[in-house]
Amino acid sequence: MARRRGSGRPPSERSYSRLTRHERNTIERMLDRGASCREIARELGRAPSTVAGEVARHRFVTAPRARHGEPAPEEGLAEACERLGSWPRCRDGRGRRRAYGCPGRPHVFYNARMAQRAADAGASESRRGIDETEESVAMKLSVIRSDLARGLSPEQISALRGEELGVSRSTVYRWVDAGYGEMTNMELRRKVGYRPRKRKRPGRPARHDPRRSHDAFLALGEERCAAAWETGTVMGCDEDSACLLTLFHRPGRFQLALPLASCGCGEVPRAIGLVREAVGGVGMALPLGSVPADNGAVFADDGAIARALGEMPGQTALYYCEPRRSDQKGGCEKNHVEIRKLLPRGRGIRFDLLTPADCALVMSRVSSESRGSLAWMTPAEAPGAAFGDAAVDLMDAFGIEELGMRQLDLTLGCVECARAERGEAPR
Repeated sequence: MARRRGSGRPPSERSYSRLTRHERNTIERMLDRGASCREIARELGRAPSTVAGEVARHRFVTAPRARHGEPAPEEGLAEACERLGSWPRCRDGRGRRRAYGCPGRPHVFYNARMAQRAADAGASESRRGIDETEESVAMKLSVIRSDLARGLSPEQISALRGEELGVSRSTVYRWVDAGYGEMTNMELRRKVGYRPRKRKRPGRPARHDPRRSHDAFLALGEERCAAAWETGTVMGCDEDSACLLTLFHRPGRFQLALPLASCGCGEVPRAIGLVREAVGGVGMALPLGSVPADNGAVFADDGAIARALGEMPGQTALYYCEPRRSDQKGGCEKNHVEIRKLLPRGRGIRFDLLTPADCALVMSRVSSESRGSLAWMTPAEAPGAAFGDAAVDLMDAFGIEELGMRQLDLTLGCVECARAERGEAPR
């Protein structure tokens, strides 16, 4: 059996059956020398029909018959020149290809680079579409569209519905981008986001004691820093005087959202006191541990906040990030994005109207989202491993419930629907 030069294996043992660019270069070079179809086939270790079919499929014709680079049309060529009906099925008047035949037009030639491009395009076209039945795809698209409408991300859909749908995160993105099931990228909130860019302002020195600096926090060591609770605020629209105080547990991604009647510095110690009462008073000092906060005015009274945290003499529980360095408590800020799904600024419910029941609903939904960083567990499952019975007391005190995936709703109207069911004003 003939072997392809340089391959070291007979054709029957080759795992790749399509012609390669190297083989097409060989065909082009031997056509220029006037080689026969069988000579080229022996050189490649291919069947003569493979070589003949390749040249016939990927012939190209110059003007005036067609633009340069387009496949030669089959009609009319045989009338133009009888030699186009037999090997080498090409003719070219250019000097280096004069062996193809007469110099008349149209010029029909074989080019390895253009043939490879045409073959790749044909292979890509054959793989277009979805390799499933119409009923199966319709079911999957319906489920994906429903989950996206409830605020779930493509990553959460692929991870939590893996057995049901059998699609990856990239597949969900690709189907949405292709417009399958009448879906658009507008349904992917993080992909189509618009907001004015903030201009960087010159930094200013921190107002707090150096022992509460971020450098002092980092000096505690990696283990204590990783177990810290981050705190920040979520603001309403410009007309609102109320805001939300958030406490974010770094290891478990669990976040509390507590309403503050105003953005004054006296509200934060009161809210933290409610948290301590929920888990038995002084016992709260141990679970919270170290707490990095931002430099906002709401956290200005560091002494009162430290006492509310249970800070003992000679110890430091409260620390402050550097000005305009929200990345130093990035977990808290990133989780605010999940809260904004339910309470978008300027479009959702006014923060002045928020009740503890509204905050409980928000915390329940956000804490019931499965997270890839938690091996697809929910933040509501994490506090129990860290605090034991104190976690149950904490969730019970603030009305936080863990919801199943099919109950999860992370859309704008979720809070308003719950308020309507309770007979409260929607905004």
